[in-house]
Amino acid sequence: MSDFAVILPAAGSSTRFGGLEKKPFTSLDGRPIWLRSCELFWTRPDVARVYIVIAPEDGEVFRARFGHLLLFANAEIVEGGAERFESVANALARVPAEVPFVAVHDAVRPLVAPRQIDAVFAKARETGAAMLGVPLADTLKRVEGDVVRGTVPRAGLWQAQTPQVFRRDWLVEAYANRGQLCTAITDDAQLLEAGGRAVAMVPGTAANFKITTQDDLALAEAVVRSRAKPVEEKPPARGFGDEAEW
Repeated sequence: MSDFAVILPAAGSSTRFGGLEKKPFTSLDGRPIWLRSCELFWTRPDVARVYIVIAPEDGEVFRARFGHLLLFANAEIVEGGAERFESVANALARVPAEVPFVAVHDAVRPLVAPRQIDAVFAKARETGAAMLGVPLADTLKRVEGDVVRGTVPRAGLWQAQTPQVFRRDWLVEAYANRGQLCTAITDDAQLLEAGGRAVAMVPGTAANFKITTQDDLALAEAVVRSRAKPVEEKPPARGFGDEAEW
């Protein structure tokens, strides 16, 4: 059954990227980053629809450059808002009421493995809300100016990833109450947490990183090319009876 709708926010300003174009539209080994992310989902039989959220000022250029890629795809373009949560809200309003689950995935996180998507989708079916993440491995420092003021214990701390997957009615409820939050909203799980909903954590991998800088893009290029390289077959080991050169 097609129980999942997928929202891919791609309306950010890409200020930290430093490229000639916005991150989602940049080529990753010959294909735009947003397309690599979308293809992870729109080919799945359990996905009813993929919603690509882009900034209003990018709409005309996006359709001119990439519209042909969506002609036969299970995807729809949505106009984004000034903030990420507004962009997700715009797409969420398009999701039909009969679709029970909504996944939100960063358009610039194109390297998540299908088995990880399987795992987080399954967990969301079981618990109502689930997300990918990895335990923090590095030591964290609290810094003021350029001076270290303390070390933050990392026990129990995880780095959030996407997809983050929720029951549709829970996410709609969380967005309806978002005005009550006094802090900045950095991911969708935060909204459910604020409403008292438990979000299950599913272990991800370091390869599922978000492309934020040019260095990230270079690393992603290396990952894509390493995955595409066929595994060379090793010749069978020779025994002493083989006619081998010594």
